[in-house]
Amino acid sequence: MTERLYDYDPATALEGPEAIAAFMADAFETGNAAYIAKALGVVARAKGMSQIARETGLSREQLYRSFSERGNPTLKTTLAVMQALGLDVTAKPHAYRAVASPQLDEHP
Repeated sequence: MTERLYDYDPATALEGPEAIAAFMADAFETGNAAYIAKALGVVARAKGMSQIARETGLSREQLYRSFSERGNPTLKTTLAVMQALGLDVTAKPHAYRAVASPQLDEHP
C-alpha cells in the first residue's frame, strides 16, 4: 500500500495579520536572505500577488521572479511589498550574552 503525498502550500495557513507577522518574524530570525525573500513571496501569494502588484506598482511577473527560490529582490522591492502587506521593519540589538569579565584587583 502506498501513501499519497500532497503538496503543502504554507500560504494557505496564513490567515490574518498575526499569523503573517509570526511567519515573517521566524523567517527574519534565520538571518538567511534567500529564506526571508522566499517567505515574503509566500505571504504575498497568500494576500494575492495581483493586489500586491497594484499596491506596489510592480508587475506580477517581477514579484514572482523577485521572490522565487532563485530570486534576489532589491531592498526597495522588499520594503514596498512589506508596506503593501502591512508589515513594519524594525531593528533591535542582538541578544546580549553575558561574558565573564576579570575582576579588577583592589589595592588598599
